[in-house]
Amino acid sequence: MLNLRKRKPQDRQEPRGKQVYAIIPAAGSSHRMGGGNKLVMEIGGQPILCRTLQVFENCEEIDGIILVCRKQDQKIYAALCADWKISKIVKIVEGGPTREHSVLNGILACDSEIGYVAIHDAARPLITEDIIAEAVEQAKKDSAAAPGVPCKDSIQSVKKGRMVENIDRDDIIAVQTPQCFDIDLICAALTKAVDLGMKLTDDCGAVTAIGQPVTITKGSYENIKITTPEDVVLGEAILKGRMRK
Repeated sequence: MLNLRKRKPQDRQEPRGKQVYAIIPAAGSSHRMGGGNKLVMEIGGQPILCRTLQVFENCEEIDGIILVCRKQDQKIYAALCADWKISKIVKIVEGGPTREHSVLNGILACDSEIGYVAIHDAARPLITEDIIAEAVEQAKKDSAAAPGVPCKDSIQSVKKGRMVENIDRDDIIAVQTPQCFDIDLICAALTKAVDLGMKLTDDCGAVTAIGQPVTITKGSYENIKITTPEDVVLGEAILKGRMRK
């Protein structure tokens, strides 16, 4: 059974407000980190999860935060949020079997005054307030926006282990988070994606699949996702570089 909370019909008919909530999916297994929960690992003396949440806590464009995680992590994360004084946490909800399910659970936990959501990977602790603000403001204009950076490497299409076609770098962008949307748009897109069993790499994929373009805003090469032990080393180096500026 899908772990989705259904809105009541009267909820769907209520006019949406203009508040912006951050949806932070944090229900992953961290298997590529080699064991343990990477979100409680420290970077720059602060747990990765709390460093991520702290940026949204400080961002004026964000009115509240919904954290989505595994049931067994809820008390641990709640305690961490209390220790690091993350006061914008509104709800901690249980994740689902896939990222799409987890994000949708977070969206369905939003009340009617929420008009927009900023969906951000819990493991991207080096996000900045400026990147969040720009994506949110663009989403208010275009209904969908996400930060991105140009690809630096040569890109090739590969079949059976062999390069078969060069792809123009100018037509490729590396999409980051937060990915920001009108809440009704992303709710409809993710609901359809879940119903169809679509395999997505991000939330923008669900939106473009229903024909809605996503505006690209300015990202940063520092906005990395902590996935492997090497990323922790890189993240520490980025933080040290910021302290020297």
